[in-house]
Amino acid sequence: MKINLSEIRKRTVSIVQYLNDIKQPFHEKFFTRKQTYQLKLEAINQLKSAKDYLVIAFSAEWCKDCTVNIPVLALISEITGLEVRIFGGLMKDPLSHTRKWRIPPSPPEVEKFHVDKIPLIIVFNKGGEEIGRIIENPREPTVEEELVKIIFRNA
Repeated sequence: MKINLSEIRKRTVSIVQYLNDIKQPFHEKFFTRKQTYQLKLEAINQLKSAKDYLVIAFSAEWCKDCTVNIPVLALISEITGLEVRIFGGLMKDPLSHTRKWRIPPSPPEVEKFHVDKIPLIIVFNKGGEEIGRIIENPREPTVEEELVKIIFRNA
């Protein structure tokens, strides 16, 4: 699926803004993870050359896997300059038998990108083509190593 990167940027927030807007009691969990996580430097050094990519993630404050992986994405973005944008505020729809997410507050893009589990991390090249996804947790040992595999497999 090819997307309009400018439109995605308008519909999302930067990962820094997303983290800053998280309210308690979730705020502390996200920031503790960000402060204590040790990035794999070999992967980070490779990602420093990955400037022509956009990473978007679907997240919710209440999601345990988001608490683990979104702060790591923030660190990766800070250190490498990789652009990371967030669709936040996802909320399940317990009253619907046909839709997993309540729209709003969940963004309508949950349907466009077939979001089932979160965090959903999607990597796009500069042409707006999806080149890979991380669903909930990376298959590689770390998020940064999985991003290297996705980006450089397609470079």
